[in-house]
Amino acid sequence: MRRPDFKAKITASPAAVSNALTIDVEDYFHGETLQPYVPSSSWSDFEPRVGANVEKLLQLLNAAGTKSTFFVLGWVAERNPDLVEKLHNAGHEIACHGHAHQMIHRQKPDEFREDVRRAKATLEGIIGEKVVGYRAPTFSVMKETLWALDILAEEGFLYDSSIFPIRHDRYGIPDWNRHIQRVELRNNMTIVEAPPATAHIFGMNFPAAGGGYFRLGPVSFFSWAIRRLNASGHPAVLYFHPWEFDPDQPRFPLPPLSRFRNYVNLATTENKLRRLLSSASFTSLRNILSI
Repeated sequence: MRRPDFKAKITASPAAVSNALTIDVEDYFHGETLQPYVPSSSWSDFEPRVGANVEKLLQLLNAAGTKSTFFVLGWVAERNPDLVEKLHNAGHEIACHGHAHQMIHRQKPDEFREDVRRAKATLEGIIGEKVVGYRAPTFSVMKETLWALDILAEEGFLYDSSIFPIRHDRYGIPDWNRHIQRVELRNNMTIVEAPPATAHIFGMNFPAAGGGYFRLGPVSFFSWAIRRLNASGHPAVLYFHPWEFDPDQPRFPLPPLSRFRNYVNLATTENKLRRLLSSASFTSLRNILSI
């Protein structure tokens, strides 16, 4: 699979480069860290909090005058169609996060196709227009699951934002191009890949895109990484989850590492994101890609 560079329609001036703000819309019990303890068969037993947390994010984005891409889980959309419609009517992009929040390597190709097809149809039925973007649960497009890109293109997706060019125990392709690119697929189709932001330091890629990394690190590091990408003419792609803005969420008795990953610094996420939004220009991923 060849991976030529995709030239985004931006200028080389940092002040003129807009960055992509993205939100993975899932509830506090959907995360990969919780999978061994909260099977999908029990999801309906838990109090839903995603609606209130998305509302909190909407207020934050409105105050900042910022639009975002919301990668919505199909399971959430089926139960909260009014929330999806509200996001769409507010001018935010609706994109697809799959249906059942399963890492791709646990699925056969036909199972993956059915999962994304169901979620895409649900979202399109709510907003009345095509959904063109996808992000895999837990960034699970890896070397062994690159076949998923072929299926995404065949199902009508124009871009993907699932390949994290870092080393991680669960995901990542560390030698993948760090910047937005158009990928030529084995089925003779193409798809645009928009990797989450990284900072290249001492020959290694360090995550600079959001999530637990953002909750753990200082805002100054992420602002610096964004400026550095923008100075070279590239937008940064950032991601967050609604549950990361909910310090009062129910807590599960997790092992130490999993507990740290899930719950570190939840109380500070909102204020840190507000500060970051004031330091650079952000919009939806579809606006960045002009597709």
